[in-house]
Amino acid sequence: MVLLVAWAPVGLKRLPLTLAILCVAVGVLVFSTGLLSFNPDPRTWDTATERLTELVVIISLMGAGLKLDRPLGWRRWASTWRLLAIAMPLTIFAVAWLGIAGLGFSLAMSMLLGAAMAPTDPVLAADVQVGPPKSGDEDEVRFGLTSEAGLNDALAFPFVHLAILAAAGGLAAAGGLTDWFTIKVGWKLLAGVGVGVLCGFGFARLIFRGGGTRFGDGLVALAATLVAYAAAELAHGYGFLAVFVCALTIRAAERDHEIHQEMHDFSDQIERLLMMLLLVLFGGALANGLLASLTWIDALIGLAVVFLVRPVAGMIAMTGSGQPMRERLLLSFLGIRGVGSVYYVAYGLNHGDFGDSERLWAIVGFIILVSILVHGVTAAPLLQRLARRREAEAG
Repeated sequence: MVLLVAWAPVGLKRLPLTLAILCVAVGVLVFSTGLLSFNPDPRTWDTATERLTELVVIISLMGAGLKLDRPLGWRRWASTWRLLAIAMPLTIFAVAWLGIAGLGFSLAMSMLLGAAMAPTDPVLAADVQVGPPKSGDEDEVRFGLTSEAGLNDALAFPFVHLAILAAAGGLAAAGGLTDWFTIKVGWKLLAGVGVGVLCGFGFARLIFRGGGTRFGDGLVALAATLVAYAAAELAHGYGFLAVFVCALTIRAAERDHEIHQEMHDFSDQIERLLMMLLLVLFGGALANGLLASLTWIDALIGLAVVFLVRPVAGMIAMTGSGQPMRERLLLSFLGIRGVGSVYYVAYGLNHGDFGDSERLWAIVGFIILVSILVHGVTAAPLLQRLARRREAEAG
């Protein structure tokens, strides 16, 4: 599998396949043979699932932050703010409503499903993200999806905590919503940004003092990831947010330095290895009955999340942006669901009392599988067609 991860990007260029699809297929194949007695069902390995997905997401967030060439700015990041402030809340509300009206879930479980389905996954969205630092591969669609994936993994967290509060009956309790808004929204977001900036400045000073030769090694990216995440958690902030902000701060300190390429490449390699492991295990879970409790109604609602909810929410968010219609359509459609969704479901179930979660896991697994297949097959051709059209218009 490690050799496959190394060779697949070259071998799959001419095929309508991605590394993610290949890893899931290998997982299904290997675990269907019965040669392995281990059953990688996330419902059984709930804590391990939470921790492993947590690790791969934060490493992915560091890589996403380092490869963004565009400086931070309100107008420069207009697509990002629209997707975060409009598309994400609309997605959460719509999916939660589908959970209540279509699936018969409780309010708490529907809210958890909505929060888990809201973020664009930074791990599986590598094919639609910008290229490495200073590669020049940063059109508006790729930039919007990369920056959105970097931030909405943290911004969905308050809604997960709101679902946990609802599961505990705290929505009607005195001070419940006040505590949620002041701590889970206000303080945790502020602490995540603050810790991320401080860690970013600290690592930038270490890296670039003396021309970037003293601590110029790609391994620094992993150190910065773990330190920023741990510091934010100790400060009771959102570690996901701290890691991404730390990466942006390091990049902004010396935007054109070559060390960013080394740090990004190292993060990318670690991320692909962990992604491979997770997706093989996901394939194993599918082979061992993760979708056994899925009904036709569940499947239809899962398809609606992928093909209707996110695209419509994205198009509403991008209304008035001034971007060409084809770019707005791609930004809305290519909102990939994946590892981040697994993490949020595992986190919510491990920290709240939601009752039987078998159907929830089946629906989440189905949505992720559909997203991996549909977005994996269509993303590259759609973005290549967009690039050719842009070049033709420029010419």
